[in-house]
Amino acid sequence: MNFETKCVHAQKDISAACDKTGAISFPIYQSSTFAHPGPGQSTGYDYTRMQNPTREQLENVVAGLENGDECIAFSSGMAAISAVMELFKPGDHVIIDEDLYGGTIRLFQHVNEKNGITFTRVNFSEEDIRPHIGENTRAVFFETPTNPMMNVADIEKISAIAHEHGLLCIVDNTFLSPYLQNPLALGADLVIHSETKYLGGHNDTIAGFVVTKTPDLTEKLRFLIKTTGAALAPFDSWLILRGIKTLAIRIDRMQENTAKIVDWLTKQKAVTRVYYPGLSDHPGHEIMKKQSRGFGSMVTFEVESKEKAIQILNDVDLILYAESLAGTETLITYPLTQTHADVPPEFLEKNGITDRVLRLSVGIEAAEDLIAELDRVINSN
Repeated sequence: MNFETKCVHAQKDISAACDKTGAISFPIYQSSTFAHPGPGQSTGYDYTRMQNPTREQLENVVAGLENGDECIAFSSGMAAISAVMELFKPGDHVIIDEDLYGGTIRLFQHVNEKNGITFTRVNFSEEDIRPHIGENTRAVFFETPTNPMMNVADIEKISAIAHEHGLLCIVDNTFLSPYLQNPLALGADLVIHSETKYLGGHNDTIAGFVVTKTPDLTEKLRFLIKTTGAALAPFDSWLILRGIKTLAIRIDRMQENTAKIVDWLTKQKAVTRVYYPGLSDHPGHEIMKKQSRGFGSMVTFEVESKEKAIQILNDVDLILYAESLAGTETLITYPLTQTHADVPPEFLEKNGITDRVLRLSVGIEAAEDLIAELDRVINSN
């Protein structure tokens, strides 16, 4: 079955077991608890923190899209990453990419390090991770493309190195979604998504997923979500199910828009650099062609001065100055004070996140209207 069809029809998987009405939209089981037929008997559902039919349906669909063993749905992307980090114990070491979402860096620095986990930061798109592997190294963790500098790492290559040394390979696939990239098929052990983003797609809910490759990892993460309680609620699960139905057509439109916008941005005098893997001169262009089915709809660009960046943010109207990404609306973000506000200055400087850098999440509006808006705010005096 093609991916586009799976987005719409994979949602029937367990509907027969849960609903006899023939409803096209999967029901929202807005119940915290479930009655038992009798002592020692269960319907398969006991308490929503442990499992809920709506959340189970969503997990089955996403696991199918990523071709994983199972998917575990959390209340946010950061809750998902937090649970994954509970797989490790004090004294363990994890190699991480230098360029990560600011909230992930904050978690690692202020929570996981406090709990005895150590980290080594490496540029996964340029450096060999092998010299950094020690006896206590347990995993590698990276995004590709990275947030916000759009660096591209070779998932297959890094997974192979990780497995040679008995390490877990953990990939945050938020920027591309299962529609464009499937890290498990390239060797990763765990795939993380902030599904506030593409799968939800409408800027109306927060969710996070971990998709596992093997039953042993599934069992460990099921225990963690049951114990810590950061499970996705039924209504939010339904919103993501609804969003998945249009995932393919939304991303197709977003990528069409992005290609036009990137071409326009590269020709503007006030824009000094454009970071987008779809450009043939991007260092990760060929790797993306090998491991992904598209280049996505996230673009980072640099303008000539801090004053120009601030002026653009003040002047946008159709394009919204807001955090987050991958919804139907086009958003512009200032990483320095928004997504990466808590990242130490030395990390920002090394990664090139300056006061001139802006991040654009391209939506589904008409490309001509978006370019007209950008022309107005970038080329105004």
